[in-house]
Amino acid sequence: MPIVKLSSLLHSAAESAYAVGSFNVSNMEMVMGAVQAAEEMNAPLILQIAEGRLRYSPLAVLGPMMVAAAQEASVPVAVHLDHGFALETIRLALDIGFTSVMYDGSQYSLKENIAKTKTVKALARKYGADVEAEIGRVGGAEGDYKSVDVLLTSVDEAVRFSEETGVDALAVAIGTAHGNYKEQPKLRIDRLREIAAAVRCPLVLHGGTGLTEQDFQNCLANGIRKINIATASYDNVARKIKEQLTGKPESNYFDISHAAVAGAYESVKKHMIIFGLKDKADTVGLTGEQYAKL
Repeated sequence: MPIVKLSSLLHSAAESAYAVGSFNVSNMEMVMGAVQAAEEMNAPLILQIAEGRLRYSPLAVLGPMMVAAAQEASVPVAVHLDHGFALETIRLALDIGFTSVMYDGSQYSLKENIAKTKTVKALARKYGADVEAEIGRVGGAEGDYKSVDVLLTSVDEAVRFSEETGVDALAVAIGTAHGNYKEQPKLRIDRLREIAAAVRCPLVLHGGTGLTEQDFQNCLANGIRKINIATASYDNVARKIKEQLTGKPESNYFDISHAAVAGAYESVKKHMIIFGLKDKADTVGLTGEQYAKL
């Protein structure tokens, strides 16, 4: 199946009231496990890699693998750069064939974030690619970067940002954080509801690891259409490898590789079920009226 754009997946999600899972991968095994889960679930999938992880998984090496996997998959798959900061990294992802990039200018003032995001939007347009951005600040640490505090997204700033940049997806801060939580987060669903009512572009939830199923359902019911999962998958891959070596200390490379695929597969499938993605591959590209007739 041809690789698809982020906007086509998120538009379908908006019409059909589910959220597309966007899963971070860092090697061939994680790519394979994610695609296996999506094909088994007949679900749309977003494969992504964050700039903060690229010293472990060079984009020039992993990126073409992600694109190839998307092109070979039997379900709609988009390929996305997560938390891009450097224009050089964003341009490389687009050159490789990523169908969308995230520019994270949340550390800047609103005015500067808008200006820099518009530059990225203009660049992506030349490739026919989509752009995600962030307004407010999701807490925790993405990759090897320094941990930051949560800064809730303002409704007024979200409206201004969305209108001035024309981004295809907007990540909002409603109390989540990257990485594992030390205590259960208290999500500002009221703020999410207000933002969703005020802006037209699809909303994105970062920091999904550790949220409860009810947390996810509350976010789905109030406007989130893309949910990022990274740490949960990395942790499950590590757990499966440890289990493999504990149960069979003489395990060879291929045993460990199989365990890594299984770890990614389990995490992706678990979250796809929660996000309501089973058999949603068939809804991609449909209007709300067409979906209602299924």
